[in-house]
Amino acid sequence: MVYPQTSAANNSLSCFSWFDSAKDTRGKGEAASIMQMVDTAVAQYGSDRSRIFVTGLSAGGGMTADLLADHPDVFAGGSVDSGIPAQCATTQSAASGCQYTNQNLTPEQWGDKVRNSYPGYSGPWPRVAVWQGSSDTTVAPVNGTELRDQWTDVWGIGQTASSTRNLTGGTSESIYDDGSGKPAVALFSVSGMAHGLAVNPGPGADQCGSTGTYYLNYICSSYYTAKFWGLDGSGGQGGSGSLPAPSGLTVTGTTDTGVSLSWNPVSGAVSYNVYRDGAEVGGATGTAYTDTGLSAGTAYGYTVAAVDSSGAVGASSASVTATTTGSALQCYTDDNYDQVQAGRAHQSGGYTYANGSDDTMGLYNVAVTHTLKETSPGYFVVADSGC
Repeated sequence: MVYPQTSAANNSLSCFSWFDSAKDTRGKGEAASIMQMVDTAVAQYGSDRSRIFVTGLSAGGGMTADLLADHPDVFAGGSVDSGIPAQCATTQSAASGCQYTNQNLTPEQWGDKVRNSYPGYSGPWPRVAVWQGSSDTTVAPVNGTELRDQWTDVWGIGQTASSTRNLTGGTSESIYDDGSGKPAVALFSVSGMAHGLAVNPGPGADQCGSTGTYYLNYICSSYYTAKFWGLDGSGGQGGSGSLPAPSGLTVTGTTDTGVSLSWNPVSGAVSYNVYRDGAEVGGATGTAYTDTGLSAGTAYGYTVAAVDSSGAVGASSASVTATTTGSALQCYTDDNYDQVQAGRAHQSGGYTYANGSDDTMGLYNVAVTHTLKETSPGYFVVADSGC
């Protein structure tokens, strides 16, 4: 991990100068300094140059977008969190316009800003995740759409999502696949979130972080970004085999805990890998599969890839979204300490309060127990009298 930081000598607010062409373009200023840090880390630790990623928040998000445009040959992926499209502004006076208003550019015009950052480069392009709160007044939500337009145009894949689904914390995920069916761009819109980075404290596999200034309790953005990049071991779904992507992937049925799928056969395939949310969950020798052990009332994204007789995995199919039946909302009975640790409540001044409702729960310790009911994602009320 490399943690670049700028100073007041570069910017009076100690923010990255994402709007200054003398500092944010290929081979210049802060961008060049960050690249020196990357090169030093690779030399010192023997890092895999095909697996270098960059992420940033706010002005750091703007610099992240610039770095992806300046050095698409270096970064396999990036995450722009509450940030600005690459090269939106070239002067400080133009920066506020990018932050607060629609620039009214076409996707091609946005894409040209990336292509012009490294003239002559034609790919491959980095995978780009975009995180944006709908109530952000520092970086207007339109920036999320503009980033989507910019990077889908660079990839040449259009602005219609290949798949959409609802995640925890009021988050909607839109995935834009490349021509082979692999995720290339992702837009995560967090309903009600102000300016900041989405975290979700707790012990769950899909939870992370601590809340604080600009660290807002909605969803673990790092977890979903890493899955989108393929860092969970899925390799971004599919493989390097020669078999084509299966067509006709369809959801044939759902229950509270299961999803049934079917697809068209691929000539030369001896089996098929099934991926849920980017991670391989099973396989089939035929053209149907039922995924079990799922949570009720939850949306899951699926793709399928064919496997040949040598074990080589072909391209992945287009994604489909399946939502299990039933309600995802639950009741949780636990002591106040564990309720806080699980991300259902928070403590202040030694007392505990339910997340969302701020219902008073008493002292923050293991001697006080309450039942919390989740009435909407991330919103809990005290329900000791019955759930």
